[in-house]
Amino acid sequence: MALALRCLRPLPSLLHRSSFAMARRLPQAPRGCPAPLLEGCRQCVQQMLLSRQLATKKGKGKGQSQAKVNINAALVEDIINLEETSEDMQAVIEALKEDFSRNLNVRTSPGALDHITVATKDGKFPLNQLGQISQMSPQLMTVNMASFPESTAAAAKAIRDSGMNLNPEVDGTVIRVPVPKVTREHRESLAKLAKQSTNKSKEALRKVRSKSITQVKKFKNKVSEDTIWLLEKQIQQMTDEAATEMDKLLAAKTKELLG
Repeated sequence: MALALRCLRPLPSLLHRSSFAMARRLPQAPRGCPAPLLEGCRQCVQQMLLSRQLATKKGKGKGQSQAKVNINAALVEDIINLEETSEDMQAVIEALKEDFSRNLNVRTSPGALDHITVATKDGKFPLNQLGQISQMSPQLMTVNMASFPESTAAAAKAIRDSGMNLNPEVDGTVIRVPVPKVTREHRESLAKLAKQSTNKSKEALRKVRSKSITQVKKFKNKVSEDTIWLLEKQIQQMTDEAATEMDKLLAAKTKELLG
């Protein structure tokens, strides 16, 4: 019995120290907060999470990998819609994929001509809305412009300027399009076009980034500098990831084109 009492004697002080340590680890509500943190003061939760992320970021020493910013979009929806920004960036990537698939192939097919844009006096239209495109042989395609004969010259020019290394020949309302042989020069030309398309897509990506950053900066007088800094970092991170995906698409397409 005496031995048991001696073992139990230190418990009160140990429990006191343990509860004190736990209390120190609990997040404290900012001074002046109108509601307890654990009861759902949204602003407090937001600031706490952002501050923790910032502390993690700034706590990294030189030469060490920096923590990845990953802000909960719901916590900052009053400032910017990060999901919409992500969707806009993904749309740019998808447009690049479609361009690669439709326009940059070693073997030219009728489908490659479908969406060549023709500038007419009534506006701009896809070629397949103005003429009937046919594959006459592996070496020849034709575009019958009988429905819109006045746009024949414009359609021929659009085909010539498409960057697909095509030299159309006009015969009345029919445009003959010889299919070029698959030469090394042709492959290299297509690879250059793929690079140009990727650069244009990256420019569109930067426009999405700039638009989002501008939106965030509108709130610089309403939220903390840390919040603005983290949001800008998140948007830049999203931009970098999208650009990396574009580079991978370009590398794969270049390998396909050059063989």
